[in-house]
Amino acid sequence: MSINHHLSEGLILAYAAGSLPEAYSLIAAAHISMCDDCRAAATAYEALGGAVIDDGDSAALCQDSLAKTFARISAPALGLPVVVTPKAPSVLPAPLQDYLGARLEDVKWRNVGMGVRQCVLKTKGSQTARLLHIPAGTAVPDHGHGGLELTLVLKGAFSDKTGRFGVGDVEVADQSVEHTPVADPDMDCICLAVTDAPLRFKSFLQRALQPFFGI
Repeated sequence: MSINHHLSEGLILAYAAGSLPEAYSLIAAAHISMCDDCRAAATAYEALGGAVIDDGDSAALCQDSLAKTFARISAPALGLPVVVTPKAPSVLPAPLQDYLGARLEDVKWRNVGMGVRQCVLKTKGSQTARLLHIPAGTAVPDHGHGGLELTLVLKGAFSDKTGRFGVGDVEVADQSVEHTPVADPDMDCICLAVTDAPLRFKSFLQRALQPFFGI
């Protein structure tokens, strides 16, 4: 997999520090699970954070903390042995499977027009995370952004005036970006999009439908 569009250093640092809202943390974790470069950067930031903690003030533990830890390690496992059956690769990366399950076929889609479907994920905070299914060759209506939008491609690809985004790529779009993403003609595009403000559609019809679809 060749990934050409990555998370910014600031987003990776915020993810490693645990300071991102849940929806942005989810898309960062999904991209990092697919991207060797960003995973290495996140690991380096986490190691740096660990070093800072090591240099900080220490706190006393309870006298029996070590004994309790060894007791839990040596305690027998309860229940029957778990047999792990190899599974076919999923379009959904592991962090996203915790929200939707492992099978794309089980996603509960909702039509939003022009053949495009979405599934809004339940996350804490004011941000919105949604899985999008864009039919091959279909254009998402021309729009701008009221805030920050991150879009991670999971299957297929789409293009806009800023470039082409394939599997594993992340498009970062802020208030300065207005675009019309178009899915490649040979394959449906599945992507995860996270926004912190409503999109700004140019079409009156799209603006009228926004409250119904939460986009």
